[in-house]
This record gives sequence, C-alpha cells and structure tokens, in this order.
Amino acid sequence: MHLSPVLTELAQYPFARLDDWKAEAAASGIELIDFGMGDPREVTPAFIREALAASIEPISSYPRATGLPELRRAISGWVERRFGVTVDPETEVVPTLGSKEAIFSFAQVVLGEKRLVAVPEPAYPVYERGALFANGGVVTVPLDEEHGWLPDLDAFDAWDEIALFWVCYPNNPTGAVAPLSFYEELAGRAREHGFLLCSDEAYSELWFDEPPVSALQIEDRTNVVVFNTLSKRSSMTGYRSGFTCAPREICDALRRFRPTVGTAPQEFVQRASVAAWSDDRHVEDVRALYQRKRETVLPALEERGLRLAGSSATFYLWLEVSGSSEEFARRLLGHGIVVAPGSFFGPAGEGYVRLALVPTQAECERAAAILREVL
Repeated sequence: MHLSPVLTELAQYPFARLDDWKAEAAASGIELIDFGMGDPREVTPAFIREALAASIEPISSYPRATGLPELRRAISGWVERRFGVTVDPETEVVPTLGSKEAIFSFAQVVLGEKRLVAVPEPAYPVYERGALFANGGVVTVPLDEEHGWLPDLDAFDAWDEIALFWVCYPNNPTGAVAPLSFYEELAGRAREHGFLLCSDEAYSELWFDEPPVSALQIEDRTNVVVFNTLSKRSSMTGYRSGFTCAPREICDALRRFRPTVGTAPQEFVQRASVAAWSDDRHVEDVRALYQRKRETVLPALEERGLRLAGSSATFYLWLEVSGSSEEFARRLLGHGIVVAPGSFFGPAGEGYVRLALVPTQAECERAAAILREVL
C-alpha cells in the first residue's frame, strides 16, 4: 500500500511514544501520576456543561464553517475585555475545532509561491507537521534560556523566503512570555518581508504574575494571525472549541477552505462556548488551582536540585536536568511519575523536562512526596 511520503517519513508523534511508555509501566503494575500531557483534569464549570446540555436539540444539523454569530460576538467581546482591542466578529473571527486543527491546516490555506515556514524549537510539533503535510519546507528558529526563550530575530536570515513565522507565548513547553515590543518588532518584519506572524496563544489565560500580552495588541495587525482556545482557559479540552482571529482577507480564505474539511464545532459546543467566553470569573478559579499545584510540586523539585528554567506562565514547569532528558523521564516513570522529556520538543529541548500541572491536587501532593524520596 502506498501512503503519503510525508507520513511515512515522519517520526512517531512524541506523545504517542509517551503513551507507549505509560502502557508498559501500567502493565507492570506501576500506579501512574501523569504530568506528561497538557490535558487538564479539572472539572469543566457547571454553567458551561449546563449550557451544552440545554443546547442539544432533538434533530441535529451540520454546523456551518462560519460559526454561530453569537459565538463570534462572544469571542470579540472577550478580546475587547481582555486585551482592549476591537475585532470585527463578522469579518475577523473564525470559530475552530479547538486550535490544533486550525494550526495544522493553516499552511494548506496560505502557502503559495513562498513555501517555507519558520517554527520555533523547542516547540509543539504541530507547527512543523502542518507545514510538511502542506508540502512546505521548515526552517527552525532556536529558542534558548539565554534569550528568555525568545527567538533572536537579528540572527534569523531567511526573512524573504518564509511565508509563515510561528510563535507561541505563553510558551509551550518553556512557560516563557513575550513582551509587546517583541510582537511589534516581528510584525514590522512581517510587513516588510511579506510573511504572516502566526501566534498560538492557547495559554494566554494561565499566568502566575502579570497577564501576558497578545499579538492582537500590535498597533498594525495587517500580517498578524492569532489562534486561541477554550481548552486550557476553561478546562474544555474535550469540547474542541477555539478561534482564529485575522485580517479579513485571511478569514475569507478560511471560510472558503473550512467547509471542504468539515471541521466546525458542533452547534451545542458553540453555544456552550458562548457561555465560556462570556464569563471571566471561572478563569480566576482555574488560575488559583494551578497556582496551588505549582506551590505543591515545585518546592519538592527544587529541594532535590532541579532548577526552574522558565515557567512564568502556563501550567507547565520547565526544569533543567543533568544528562539525557529521556533517561530522566524513564527513571521517574519507574516510580510512577510521568513527565515529558525536553527532547520531545526538538533537539533544543534536550537537557530539560516538562511537567504539566494537570493531575489533581491530591495527586500533586502524593507526587511531591515521591519526588522527595526518589530524586
């Protein structure tokens, strides 16, 4: 059987490997506390679940790719409350099936004469994979602790060749944040060289000190495309609900493309999403939960000599380790603690591990005790 050469040449998705490791450990009788995947285990707020249930009709219909008008208005209202920015819900907002599918498929929509995509490293693997499946090329942009996990824009030299430049702040996996000045500089280069600044902001609502800024706050958003989601903000990973916010020309292209692939959220999910985007109080509760977990787990790690190397936002702890990150992760797995090796996010992630603070508070307390014993 002939398969896509892109698919056959790709390495196994890193977190599928982690699933294999977990299955082996569980089969040997090890009870696991899973800090590996960024999948929140918190309860989705009751008012969101109630809005979902109330929206299920006896007869279902195909959802439209444009999304419900009331959802686009709710997203626009949240953007204005959160960032002080006005976006047109009719022309600049496209609801999506979470943000992962929108990020993956975006290169299929916009790659034209220029086929090169700049992706950060370490990073979420989907930016690179989306470019490859769109028959694009990839140039990696290294991130390092010395530069605060921000790309060194002066060291990059392929400005005229790229069609897209991906960034993610607050950052997965490092938890770093970007200042508005960084977005302004990168957006200026995007206008000058004719590429799109694509900003994945899935973690914009999870912070420990100051609220992170958004690329939407750039003065001139001509070449700026922002992706966000309810997955982390409202503990709604399984609902698959997010949005793309972009200039009209880009949104028009997305509205032409998306009916072909049929990835609009179900209408009952969209109506639950209206409730979620319209309420900010529950997000304060979510942040407080992650703050408490951080205060539970981080001291145990630091007491055993691990150094926090980022993590001023998101629900991730990005920690420096000695030796191989995979060996460190496998050693902890033997004691029931699942973490993600930094190498899963690219070679630049070697020497670090990522802990996602998604287990319950009780599990975090048990994990802290185990870490104090085994590290």
